[in-house]
Amino acid sequence: MRYIMKTYQKMLEEISNYIPTTSLEVEDKKLMLDYLNMYKEKAYDRDSLAAHMTASAIVVNQTHDKVLFAYHLIYQSYGWLGGHADGEFDLESVAKREVMEESGLSEVRLLYPSIASVEVIHVSHHMKQGVIVSDHLHLNVSYLFEADDKLPIAIKEDENSAIAWVPISQIDKVVTEERMIEIYQKILKRL
Repeated sequence: MRYIMKTYQKMLEEISNYIPTTSLEVEDKKLMLDYLNMYKEKAYDRDSLAAHMTASAIVVNQTHDKVLFAYHLIYQSYGWLGGHADGEFDLESVAKREVMEESGLSEVRLLYPSIASVEVIHVSHHMKQGVIVSDHLHLNVSYLFEADDKLPIAIKEDENSAIAWVPISQIDKVVTEERMIEIYQKILKRL
């Protein structure tokens, strides 16, 4: 129990110490911290129906001219990799695990040494495995990873229908969610 609280406290400190790069990110960080202070570790569980913590990653190749995107079934758009914290407080580990699960990559490395971005993302209601999921917020912490674009990749059939290395210059051509394009560009400025 002591380790769990230490990990929770460490993540809270990392988010608190994160320096936003945009005025929207300032507000998103405030909302995230308010929610975490109110709901504590319950915010890391998707049973917190109104909002919950998630972790995402932008993965670039070694020459930093391509990004690994999946075509997400729920959003019907190409986008980053990531997922729900599901009770885990180490969001960097969550992001890394999700990248590897959703892409089939066998190896990735953290490129930016800390949180690359925070954002609050509205998720519209949708069906997931035959069950309706109401509108809610993802309180998202993002990381920047690097991977060898020669390594094999594979789709995760229950979440995406394609996975591809997309030239960074083409992101706006394959991403249909305008808000997400802004987030991806913000993170890629960390390169």
